[in-house]
Amino acid sequence: MKKTHYALLFSLTVLTLLAGCKGPAATPVSELIKKSWTPKIVTENGTAKYTAGATSNPTPGYSKFILNLSSPPNVTWTTIDASGTSYTFTGTYALSSDNKTITLSGLTPQPTGSNGTVSFTIDSVSDTELKITRTTADPKTGGSTNSYTLKNP
Repeated sequence: MKKTHYALLFSLTVLTLLAGCKGPAATPVSELIKKSWTPKIVTENGTAKYTAGATSNPTPGYSKFILNLSSPPNVTWTTIDASGTSYTFTGTYALSSDNKTITLSGLTPQPTGSNGTVSFTIDSVSDTELKITRTTADPKTGGSTNSYTLKNP
């Protein structure tokens, strides 16, 4: 009988200790995105236009793309048009409360057709990779919907 009590007490003690153990806290999305991001892969309407390190890219100008979110809430965004000409915009950014959208606002100069605001859906994020898709078509790339797999460093 005493052995049963000791076994039960030991089991309860172990379960209590295990219940109190927690794994490491997940890094908040707001911290994960707080970096300067450059392109790894860019697609326009689902067609690959740029892959970092490739010897030939249909749109090599994407090598100039930068999404700098390293100084919240400030953003610097360098993107390109269909000819590969780069444009740099500055403003602020905000992460939606559900961590699924990054909105750039107050952009100067104002990107074509944007009223100074451009949003991206966050498809996935890790410490070294951010996958986003523009929520509206980009007039500078011929009205395409662009997806970006970005890297850091």
